[in-house]
Amino acid sequence: MIFKRVSIKLLNSDRLNLDCTFSENIIPCLEFTMEFQSNKLIYQKEYTKRQQIIYLLIHHLHDREGWEYRKISNWLNQSGIKTLRGKNWFSSSVISVLKRKHERDLMNEQIRNQHFPSKVSKFEVNYYIFD
Repeated sequence: MIFKRVSIKLLNSDRLNLDCTFSENIIPCLEFTMEFQSNKLIYQKEYTKRQQIIYLLIHHLHDREGWEYRKISNWLNQSGIKTLRGKNWFSSSVISVLKRKHERDLMNEQIRNQHFPSKVSKFEVNYYIFD
């Protein structure tokens, strides 16, 4: 089946449809476009359970216990807890865990969950004829 867009005038002099019907090979179609945008399609790799536990531990030690970054890194190393890549902790890596989690949460809140209004074009009726 091949469809072609055509302009069909089945109107009498009063601009009314002559018999309120169309021939069998003419199809009227209501056409419009709709645009929408969402940032929810941005890839978001989830934290592993291990990453979540380490973050919560570092967050607790820093914010609740008042430990400095160096003390936290020394305690993690003495406890045998390695970084995600299997390395020893430094104060800078402890800072990085807290900073990156904060940046990630901020991105999710401000960018990923941002709302955009939808746009709908004007509606139009087009007639297609097929052979």
